[in-house]
Amino acid sequence: MMSLVLGAGGFIGRHLVEELLSSGQEVVVYDRPATVARIAQSCPQIKPVGGDFQNETRWNEILEGIDVCYHLISTSVPKSSNEDPIGDVSGNLIGSLQLLEVVRRKNVRLVFASSGGTVYGTPKCDVLAEDHPTDPLCCYGITKLAIEKYLRLYHELYGVQSVSLRIANPYGPGQRPNAIQGVIAVFTGRILRGHVVDVWGDGTVVRDYLYIKDVVRALVAASSYGGRQTVFNIGSGGGLSLRDILSAIEDVSGKKADILYHPPRGFDVPKSVLDIANARTYLKWEPQVCLRDGLVKTVDWMLQYLKNNGSD
Repeated sequence: MMSLVLGAGGFIGRHLVEELLSSGQEVVVYDRPATVARIAQSCPQIKPVGGDFQNETRWNEILEGIDVCYHLISTSVPKSSNEDPIGDVSGNLIGSLQLLEVVRRKNVRLVFASSGGTVYGTPKCDVLAEDHPTDPLCCYGITKLAIEKYLRLYHELYGVQSVSLRIANPYGPGQRPNAIQGVIAVFTGRILRGHVVDVWGDGTVVRDYLYIKDVVRALVAASSYGGRQTVFNIGSGGGLSLRDILSAIEDVSGKKADILYHPPRGFDVPKSVLDIANARTYLKWEPQVCLRDGLVKTVDWMLQYLKNNGSD
């Protein structure tokens, strides 16, 4: 089995590459040239391919011999996507279509990392199933949804085998505290350093948080799925408020959070919790790591990271 991981230098990508290598697979990694060079230094057994996803012209060559392509690349995040909707489309949607055109000719199976937190928009019920209306409040969610739709179209027209995973908010070791997304990593880093924790809104916003190893297990499970269901929610099956998360980090770390509340942001829906019944039924997947166990591993990693990289 030969797998291609697009966005291998990202948080999810790094963990996925590690899992694929440990299972004995041949792995090709794709990311920006400098990122790929760093991965190759620590993982000499991988085949590195550096490039620019938005302007890539070598997909025919890159996909040669590939059985499964994991599409984890995103050139934007929810917070910034509304500031540059044209860039969001050109960087993500067009790049994905260029990839998909070659995928269909090469008969490659594709697993796409969509977004469980943005494609649905304002919830109309407590727990969101895959058939819930999709009315994203940010360009990031619209683009993710559009890619899902194109994958479905290519399946109907050309028989392309693909699965889209609407992934909840992943967290765990390796998610850096200064990243532009990843609430648990950011909060943990700031609490451990004694810095103020910025919270938009009153802290009652509820989200679904999933440990990174459970995310990777879902990606791998999707790679061998051949049924008719093409979109799956991947989450914990439960929701926690930002205040709950802060309290849990305080409990695990033994440190008190200094919280500064800001006005809420327009694209933040009040609650987003995913129904994962279909993933349990069809992918035979469900989360295995509870929040406290995941936070213990995250805090331990973060303490070492801050020690090695400075605590300021």
